[in-house]
Amino acid sequence: MSCCNCNCSVENGKPRILAVILDLDGTLLDTERATKGVLKEFLAKYGKVLDEEKEGKKRLGMTLKDSASAIVKDYDLPLTPDQYIDEIISTYREKWINAKALPGANRLIKHLYDHGIPFALASNSLQEYIDSKISHQRGWKECFSVILGSDQVKAGKPSPDLFVEAAKRMGVDALHCLVIEDSLVGVKAATAAKMEVVAVPPQTEAGCSSLANTVLHSLLEFQPELWGLPPFKDWVENALPIEPIHLSGLYVNGFVHEVTEDGIYALPDQVFGVLFGWAEVDACRTFKAVVCIGRDQCSCTRKKIIQLCMVDGSNDCISNQQMKILLVGYIHSLNGKSYGYPPENATMDTEVLEEYKSIARASLDLPMFIQDSYMLSKASCGGHGCL
Repeated sequence: MSCCNCNCSVENGKPRILAVILDLDGTLLDTERATKGVLKEFLAKYGKVLDEEKEGKKRLGMTLKDSASAIVKDYDLPLTPDQYIDEIISTYREKWINAKALPGANRLIKHLYDHGIPFALASNSLQEYIDSKISHQRGWKECFSVILGSDQVKAGKPSPDLFVEAAKRMGVDALHCLVIEDSLVGVKAATAAKMEVVAVPPQTEAGCSSLANTVLHSLLEFQPELWGLPPFKDWVENALPIEPIHLSGLYVNGFVHEVTEDGIYALPDQVFGVLFGWAEVDACRTFKAVVCIGRDQCSCTRKKIIQLCMVDGSNDCISNQQMKILLVGYIHSLNGKSYGYPPENATMDTEVLEEYKSIARASLDLPMFIQDSYMLSKASCGGHGCL
C-alpha cells in the first residue's frame, strides 16, 4: 500500500492511519504468567534469590541480549550473557506453549485482517523466539503482513529501527502508522519513529502515559474509529462477548481476594474494567454476577481491586467463601460514567451499578454469552442454581 494517494489525507490535524504495528509480549500475549518461576528457579541453582520488585519493573521491553547482560551483572552470575541465554532458553520455550492471548488481542487481529488493514508484529524478541511464541496461537502467523524481531534490524527498541522497517515492508509511510505498545521502551521507539502510539501499559510502566497519544487499560477499550479505521461491530448494545476469563479467590465483604503464586496474580493487568459472568460458590450454587476490576492506586504493589455483586439477590448469602468465577462479557462505560475502583472500604455508585446489573442480566440470557463450562456446571447440579 502506498501513501502517495488521496487515502493519506490529514484528519482532525493528524495523518490518516493506514497501517498498524503491534508489540507482542505484554501487548498481545501474556508471556509473563506463562513463564513465571523460570528465572527464580534458574537463579536458585546458583544460590541467588530473585528480586521480584526489580524484575517486575526493570526488564520490561528489553531485548534478550540486554536483559541477559543485566541479569548476569545484577546477580553476579558466573556466566557470560550468551551462556546464560543458552542455559535458560530451553525452559522458556517449554513454557511459551502455555501463554494466552491477552483480552482483546484475538479480536483486534481478526478485525484488522478481515478489513484488509496492513498490520505488523514488531518485537524486541529474536525472530525465532517470536515464531515459537505465536505458533501456539491459532491463525496469528498467517494474519500478520510483516513479522519482525530485533535481530532483523540494527538496534531494538527504544531505537525506532523496528518500527521504521515494519512500515517500509508494508509500503506505508511512518507518519501513517499507529503503534500499540505496553512498555516505555516501545513507546519511546514509536515516538522516535514519528508514529502515533497507543499504550496499554501494566501498572509498573506509568511512564508511558506522558509519551503516548492515548493510554488504555485494555485492548478491549481500543476504538479503531478514533484513528480513521473501521469500527468494531461486535457490541451487543453496551455489552461485548469476550473469550472466557477464569478467576478464583476468597469473597469477603464485597471483594474477591485473588490467589497469587510466587507474588504474581493470575489475572494480567489487561483484565480491567466492568465485566460479567457467573460465580460458583459450591457445586450447586451458581449465580449471575457483575465484577468490577481495577488497580489499587494507593499501593506500590500490583494488587487488584476486584469487587463482585450478584445481579439478582443479596451478596450476604455468599460472604466469607471461596468461589470460582467465569467472566464472559465486558461492559462499555455508560453515559460518560465509569467505575472509580475505590479502596476496599468504599462502595460503588448505586445508580451506575444498577445499570451494570441490568446489562448483565439481559446479556447473560443471550446465546453468545452462554459458555459450555457454565452449562456443564449447571448440569452437574441437576439443572438447579441460584440464578
